[in-house]
Amino acid sequence: MRILDKYILFRYLKSVFFTLFILIPIAVVIDVSEKVDKFLRHDDLTFLQIIKEYYLNFILYYGNTFLPLATFIACIMFTSKLANNTEVIAISSANISFTRFLRPYFIGATILAVLALGMNHFVVPNGNEVRNEFEATYILSKKGNRSFVKNFNLQLNDSAKIFMKNFSVLNNKGYNFSYTEFEDTKIAYRIVAENVTWNEEKGTFKLSKFRERFVYADRDSITNGIDTLMTLDFTPDDLLISGSKSMDLTSDKLIDFIEKSERRGIKNLNAYYVELYQRTSLPISAYILTLISVSLSSRKKRGGTGVNLALGVGMMFMYVFFMKVAVVLGSAPDANPFFMAWLPNIIFSLIAVYLYLREKNQG
Repeated sequence: MRILDKYILFRYLKSVFFTLFILIPIAVVIDVSEKVDKFLRHDDLTFLQIIKEYYLNFILYYGNTFLPLATFIACIMFTSKLANNTEVIAISSANISFTRFLRPYFIGATILAVLALGMNHFVVPNGNEVRNEFEATYILSKKGNRSFVKNFNLQLNDSAKIFMKNFSVLNNKGYNFSYTEFEDTKIAYRIVAENVTWNEEKGTFKLSKFRERFVYADRDSITNGIDTLMTLDFTPDDLLISGSKSMDLTSDKLIDFIEKSERRGIKNLNAYYVELYQRTSLPISAYILTLISVSLSSRKKRGGTGVNLALGVGMMFMYVFFMKVAVVLGSAPDANPFFMAWLPNIIFSLIAVYLYLREKNQG
């Protein structure tokens, strides 16, 4: 690697992390101002616990979220500074093509992409789980927690299905429970209960005031009882099916969860698929955003860095807008989640190629 490559790479990475160190404290200060009164309500909550369980994972999450923005802004500012100091002209005068000039930038983008992939797939989901548990315990009101579900159907396998009128995850208790087994299209077994209670230690459900029915070819057998225990292939966590839960699962667990849910007959899992695919598409955007930012700012312009920064920030907000739209559209039942998760990258890669070819031809 040449001295020039090392110089650009070092300044590129330094600018990215410096930008992150500016953005993250701002997010922390805003969050502290909003939540300090809620922290003070709990006498048993220590300062070390707030830092360890909440703000450490808060920084990991928002640092990873801000990484594309920091990459874009830092790359524009650093490259604009090179252009304003006529360093880019000197590099071009040394017969170094624009394509060759991009090499240290893409080495830096590769480092950031690999870092972001590891964070997205494994580190951040674990942190989200701890942070969300902290929020549920100390910050969110009971009304704000999704801890109560109504009219829940779940297909456990090809021949078994459960239904619950309502269930509270706070006290692990539900009402109007039924479990049905089928042979082809006919009911073979059914048990209903007025109350059902989950025992987490034993991994069993306690059914109270139940009625059990066996259906035979020539007769039915019906039994009533006070209490009975059942072991079923689901837990109360499976009742809270929402796209937000996917953020708390590492990618291997998320894949297992999707496969298990598909076997259970849950129809629309696109929100989970979008989350899974975006964990790869967002880190790859480091290459696209780097190419756009260098192509925009590698020439000295009237107005200096401010013009380049304004163009870049505007384009970055467009990227964020397309990304949010892709999440919403990709979660729809009839959507293609893979295509929608990659759509922002597809659109902006076309923009990046156009800007690259224009800058290359002008050089």
